[in-house]
Amino acid sequence: MEMEYKKADEVVAQPVSPIGQYFSSSVLLISILAVLESEVPVDDLPAISLLKDIFLPINPRFSSIMVVDKNGVKHWKSVEVNLKNHIHVPNFPVGMSQQFYDKCLQDYLSKLSVEEMPQSQPLWEVHIVKYPTSNAAGSVIFKLHHALGDGFSLMGALLSCLQRADDPSRPLAFPSVRMRPHINGSSIFKNVPKFFNTVFNTASDFCWSMIKSSLIEDDKTPIRSGSAAAGWLPITITTMTFPLHQISQIKDNLGATLNDVITGTIFLGTRLYMQAVNQESTNLHSTAVVLLNTRMLKSISSVKEMVKPDSKAPWGNHFAFLHVSVPQLTNAEIQNPLKFIRKAQEIIQSKRSSFGAYLTAKLLETVKKFRGHETAAKFIHGSLNNSSIAITNMMGPVEKMTLANHAIKGLYFMVVGSPQSLVVTIVSYMGNLRVSLGAEEGFIDSPKLKSCIENAFEMILNAASATPSNANFLNGHNPSSGP
Repeated sequence: MEMEYKKADEVVAQPVSPIGQYFSSSVLLISILAVLESEVPVDDLPAISLLKDIFLPINPRFSSIMVVDKNGVKHWKSVEVNLKNHIHVPNFPVGMSQQFYDKCLQDYLSKLSVEEMPQSQPLWEVHIVKYPTSNAAGSVIFKLHHALGDGFSLMGALLSCLQRADDPSRPLAFPSVRMRPHINGSSIFKNVPKFFNTVFNTASDFCWSMIKSSLIEDDKTPIRSGSAAAGWLPITITTMTFPLHQISQIKDNLGATLNDVITGTIFLGTRLYMQAVNQESTNLHSTAVVLLNTRMLKSISSVKEMVKPDSKAPWGNHFAFLHVSVPQLTNAEIQNPLKFIRKAQEIIQSKRSSFGAYLTAKLLETVKKFRGHETAAKFIHGSLNNSSIAITNMMGPVEKMTLANHAIKGLYFMVVGSPQSLVVTIVSYMGNLRVSLGAEEGFIDSPKLKSCIENAFEMILNAASATPSNANFLNGHNPSSGP
């Protein structure tokens, strides 16, 4: 069924965003895979009508291709959309076990991670997997080029296609985010040390980012192959689930944030994996690149809000990179993993009090202006390629949702094309946190890494449950002597 959604010669006014141009360059070709897991079979999913009536109208970019003008600047040009070219239904052997289809889905996602989408049509695809796995009766996979928008924008677009299961007339609800308090006149003297600390951390992070992108690379370890082809190699996607109430229990005991806990868990599990594979690699230098949303917001916004000209949460690519050193692991921290989490928390907090990531973003804009987007893309490639892990997270709905009356049991996403051996993504949904690992195929033992991270979480949870006063203890207070 062919359908013309726009006039073929119409050109969308907005050029491709700077980051969108970086992610569609000769050195970077980054996309996002989003997987919706259905509770019921998806054989009768009305894909054509969903895409025509709901998905395409969300944003003109979904019916546009990238074209280059005479100055080398990429713009969006609308084209006729043949929806059949965007919908793919894989065929696997019938009558097999769920475990067999688990492997089929994993292999299919691995194949999608390296396949380039045709540049002659809009840069998105939908893949409907009609086979039951151990996690779902059927799966719907969206593949979207990162030039279309960042995770915040694309998550908003996908969720616009879904409804609340309990009441479709009500909008989906999302967790709220605490904003940092503003500094007022009465507290200015108390904040003077923080100001100088911020200045120092900003200068330090900005200089380190410059060095990291061009001169210094992480050591080769069991989580970093150092391959020049990283980003173009197949990956294996593995997922795990952690209950949010257990993470909150750890968070409250430590006086930390949810991100501190889950990032610390990933760091600890990664160090345990490195130790299990090669004891000598335990304390080698490894860096994580954490992607930060630079919008000022308290929760995820609707697509209608994002596309407004003066939106505080605009559509597009609005994020920055933050380099975070993965703490080294000592024997004492294996015995008391909360000390490791506290160490990771201190590193992350020092990064939070820095504007280095924003200065780096401004530098990229300057580089693009005078040297072109390819040079800026090489700078980003260097930052990613010289590190060991990329970590990004998203907020998901708190209630169950449906896609055309198909209840969604779970969801996860993965960033593909990033020039690293390991990418970690995190998304919340219905009281759980889904952590996904995108690991270089044939290099990282994904089941072992998953097991190490799950073991790390159990170690941390057990330690937090056994020691209610950990926050005081780790801050240097004697629990028996009061605050």
